[in-house]
Amino acid sequence: MHDLRVLFLGPPRRTLAVAESLTCGRVQAAIGAISGASEFFLGGITAYTIDQKVRHLGVDRAAAEACEAVSPAIAGQMALGACRLFGSDLAVATTGYAEPAPARGITHPLAYWAIAHAGVVVREGRVERPGLARVAMQDAVAAEVLAALVEVVSLG
Repeated sequence: MHDLRVLFLGPPRRTLAVAESLTCGRVQAAIGAISGASEFFLGGITAYTIDQKVRHLGVDRAAAEACEAVSPAIAGQMALGACRLFGSDLAVATTGYAEPAPARGITHPLAYWAIAHAGVVVREGRVERPGLARVAMQDAVAAEVLAALVEVVSLG
């Protein structure tokens, strides 16, 4: 993760924000653990409900309600919303189910993440981990989105 600080400080110098649901602060905690994170990390939000995703991140309510706020499109809207909310160059977002939700037809943990840069979603991903426990799934998604962030920032 130390590489992330160097990458964000550039050149070019860039800033980062985070919008989390499924990971519930794990991405922000990992970034905040980096010495000097305040030089590039502007902040983050954990928006767990559809109402909060709509209110703070500008997620489209109808789209979120149609999929219970779990889709690649919603993750993208969350990332774009975090860029707007914090005025950052880049943002990452996570959403999903950390454990099965049989009443909703979800048989195993499922998550989506997105990375936005300059007003465009530049990378997104899907994480499925059948059999993984709730906290392990949250950790796995956070690790995957952070690794993707390093890749995106490394590419310029």
